[in-house]
Amino acid sequence: MPEPTYRPLTGADRDELARFLGEHRWPFHVRERVGPAEAAEMVAAWDLDGGDSRAWWLELNGQVVGLLRVEDLDTWGDPSWDLRIAEGHRGAGIGTAAVRWLAGEVFGGWPGVGRIEAQTRRDNLAMRAVLRRCGYVKEAHYRRAWPDQHGAVHDGIGYALLRQDWERGTTTPVDWNGD
Repeated sequence: MPEPTYRPLTGADRDELARFLGEHRWPFHVRERVGPAEAAEMVAAWDLDGGDSRAWWLELNGQVVGLLRVEDLDTWGDPSWDLRIAEGHRGAGIGTAAVRWLAGEVFGGWPGVGRIEAQTRRDNLAMRAVLRRCGYVKEAHYRRAWPDQHGAVHDGIGYALLRQDWERGTTTPVDWNGD
């Protein structure tokens, strides 16, 4: 499995980031295609200079192959993240490596964080497999809650990784009956 390097993004990377978002299709995001103006607008809204968010380029052999962004690190909520692997690099293990790396980065750098959340579409089977491989447990199923740009509405799935499970290398199943 290829192990990318992780280069922090800053506000100085906004133009390159907008270009990256516009160059690729993102089939399991709300917007599969993002035009230049929309990409610039998205990036302008992202906190890239600290605060409660962080973002990294994923690089292999000096080439940008993905983007990893985490939010809500310093707030009352649980951090959640967005991972985008460039076309031509998907299915090579980069996502699994990045999700594992992120757990160490978040749990190692923010001792008050007890869990990390992830959301994906039900039909994103590759990401669901990555989440399970990385110790995330399915906690929620949101029926017809994830619209796409073509007007279809998909089910969303919520997962989380608990700090204690990450530290122990275990998974704690959800007590669905509340017993």
